[in-house]
Amino acid sequence: MTIAYIAESAGVSVPTVSKVLNGRSGVSDETRARVEQLILEYGYRKPPQSRSNLVELVFRELESMWSVEIIRGVERVARRNRVGLLVSAFGTHESAGMIDDTAGRRPQCVLSVAQLSEAEREQLKAKGIPFVVFDPIDELPDDVPFVSATNWRGGQTATRHLIDLGHRRIAMISGPDHPYCRARLSGYFSALSEAGLPTAPELVVKTQLTREHGYTAARELLSRPDRPTSVFTANDMQALGVYRAARELGLRIPHDLSVVGYDDVPAVACADPPLTTVHQPLAEMATAATELALALGRGDDVPRLGLEIATTLTVRESTAVPKEE
Repeated sequence: MTIAYIAESAGVSVPTVSKVLNGRSGVSDETRARVEQLILEYGYRKPPQSRSNLVELVFRELESMWSVEIIRGVERVARRNRVGLLVSAFGTHESAGMIDDTAGRRPQCVLSVAQLSEAEREQLKAKGIPFVVFDPIDELPDDVPFVSATNWRGGQTATRHLIDLGHRRIAMISGPDHPYCRARLSGYFSALSEAGLPTAPELVVKTQLTREHGYTAARELLSRPDRPTSVFTANDMQALGVYRAARELGLRIPHDLSVVGYDDVPAVACADPPLTTVHQPLAEMATAATELALALGRGDDVPRLGLEIATTLTVRESTAVPKEE
């Protein structure tokens, strides 16, 4: 018997059942009586082992440049709340054993940059361990807490910037078929449509979110006789791949080609030239996600389980008006 099962049977949230079990306020008399009756009926007993004073931050891998920004945001909130921080990383094939380890440590809450499967989410629920998914790459059920960014708006803003500079042949190197990549691509199409520009399928390439894949896509786009005058990429790593391809083809950025990335990882400010990019507020997202996870861990009522934080455009030196032919 689990708290999650009691909550489902009573038609309330897990934090509400937690409040009743711990004698906390914030629950109506009617709801409290209904939950207590189910607890008595099912013979539920609180687990003898209490949760540890830890927030566990779970990654699939720690190779991406923005991992440090996320860790920094989580650590700031954990320190303020006098909670320890444990960082875990596991690959796709290791997830079953690793999530067992996480559940066994019984952290106060879990913040998952890894995309938890339904079975993994149910396993954490069964242990009464609240969790929040950071920037989900899959569609989630309505009852799964998450924090993400305004990806559609980011894609639209980046494309509008290039249009305002006078670009008309704007390519996009998009990413895999994840919700946030689809949203960025949809924002790109929206900006073209509102400017009365055609959406040319040959100017859109879908590939992986790496420098190498960005390079390969850019070589294809920039080797055409009617090459684009600008490229918007789904992340900064792809944009750095575009830089490499442009150099090899003798194109100067931004004189011959304007480039806009996405994420605004610290390293791109030092690129040559510094990259114009959509700033994804990773530290702020991590802060909000950690505060939400800790609130769920305390059994607090939260106003909403899903939160989107606004993106902004950071304009640097990789974009300019198109060269006159």
